[in-house]
This record gives sequence, C-alpha cells and structure tokens, in this order.
Amino acid sequence: MKKIITTTNAPAPIGPYSQAILTGNTLYTSGQIAINPETGELVMDDIKSEAEMVMKNIKGILDEVGMTFEHVIKTTIFLSDMNNFSQVNEVYGSYFNEETAPARETVAVAALPKFVNVEISVIAVK
Repeated sequence: MKKIITTTNAPAPIGPYSQAILTGNTLYTSGQIAINPETGELVMDDIKSEAEMVMKNIKGILDEVGMTFEHVIKTTIFLSDMNNFSQVNEVYGSYFNEETAPARETVAVAALPKFVNVEISVIAVK
C-alpha cells in the first residue's frame, strides 16, 4: 500500500505527481529542483545555491516522514551541464557521511523542468 507524502517544506508538484511516496519503510521522492517552497521562486543565483536549495527540499520531505539523509540508500542526480558536477557534488557531499553515502548515478540531460541546472531524487529506507 502506498501513502502519498505532502509537505510545505518542499515545493508543491508542478504536474501530475506526488512529492514522495512511502510504501512500507521505503520512501521514493520525486525529483527536486531549486524552488523555494516558501516563495515559489526558483533559486538560481549560482549552481551551489541551486544545489543547496534542492538538498533542502529533499530534507523537507525526509523530515516529513521522520527520516534523515542517513536513511537514503540511492540517489539520482540530473545535470544540464556536466561542467557543474564538482560544485554540485561538493554541496551534495556535505549532506552525507562519506563512509555511509548512498549509491548514486549522475547523468547529463538536454534540459530539466523550468530549465534548471540540477534535479535530484532519492530513495530512503527506515
């Protein structure tokens, strides 16, 4: 059975999808982009601030279900430009313990929703 997860600590969906789905002890988040949930505005001052907003949005969803980044077992990072990898990786890495970091793939794509530079989704297990 699936439970739809909704929180004001992450941006509202901009299409026919949920912020996250909890099934049993496993949480699947939709891809998060750098929309500030308080203002509804994109945070795109620079790639690091954009990545930071994405990670804060993921944290908001994790918090809603009583999880932390330690519960994350898998992430997917989408970048519109692989030249941003090192800066996004620096922000991303600050949220994880390197010794227990989740599995991950990072892929470059032609474009992302709202023409952002980074989108990240996670799978977490409690």
